[in-house]
Amino acid sequence: MKTLAQFLPQHLQQNSIPAELGSVLESIVAACSDISGKVRLGALAGVLGMAGTGNVQGEDHKKLDVIANDILIDILKNNAHVAGLASEEEDTFVAANENGGYLVLFDPLDGSSNIDVNISVGTIFSVLAKPQGRLNTESFLQKGRDQVAAGYVLYGPQTQLVFTLKHGVFVFTLNENNDFVLTKENPQVPASTKEFAINMSNARHWQAPMQQYINELLAGDTGVRGKNYNMRWVASMVAEIHRILMRGGVFMYPQDKRDPSKPGKLRLMYEANPMSLILEQAGAAASNALENMLDIVPTGLHQRVAVVMGSREEVEYVGKLHQN
Repeated sequence: MKTLAQFLPQHLQQNSIPAELGSVLESIVAACSDISGKVRLGALAGVLGMAGTGNVQGEDHKKLDVIANDILIDILKNNAHVAGLASEEEDTFVAANENGGYLVLFDPLDGSSNIDVNISVGTIFSVLAKPQGRLNTESFLQKGRDQVAAGYVLYGPQTQLVFTLKHGVFVFTLNENNDFVLTKENPQVPASTKEFAINMSNARHWQAPMQQYINELLAGDTGVRGKNYNMRWVASMVAEIHRILMRGGVFMYPQDKRDPSKPGKLRLMYEANPMSLILEQAGAAASNALENMLDIVPTGLHQRVAVVMGSREEVEYVGKLHQN
């Protein structure tokens, strides 16, 4: 089986991808390998619990949130090809190298509410080409379709790296020598599914089309959908999307009526866009229930968005319900 170090140069050459982008990916992977070690040791390394600070979203930091964020920033700033960084945990962007050609956006530790109870968490990343001119916030505000790379690292029973450079999706598993080894090439998400993932405790707050959709799923083979569905909910987007990538399903975090000013809970730039690119490359679909996720024009670094992503039949069906 090929290691990432063996695979990446060949993949770059075969698809005429710049070596500089490969270097950026290698830096992200190096940071995630370090984070993986911290997550694995947990309480033994004294990294569990609260940090006593909060992020720009007003959410309390876990210690590992802060550690993971610092590791990514430190390693990526040392890569000459990285011009700037944006993190879910930072108020604004972080300038890196003036002559760098790439921007990296990341959620350093997605699902961090699960850390202290030993449930899978992960790092999500997105890479954009830096536009010409001086680096500013607008440099980062590119549509998801403009991403040049996206991926995540799942810290679960195994540590797995999943990424796309827009020429297929590749899955690597961290071995005992701390090398990522290619374990799956070009997974394809089935168009049809019988699994859905959503936080049912929020059902009373959803808009009517989403309530109708979930009620149809719960009706099973006696309802209009004509089949029985199973529900899953890990409360870790990386874990949910990885399951869908491996066997199909649909993941949703819809808009609800409690705060009309927020179109959703998840972040477009750090979570929705990179996951959408991976899924689209694997034959799946992603939207905010109204338009393709990758076509949304961002207006802010920390913009929130409703999320419906996974098996194409379900994503399209949800879209039709929201158009009526």
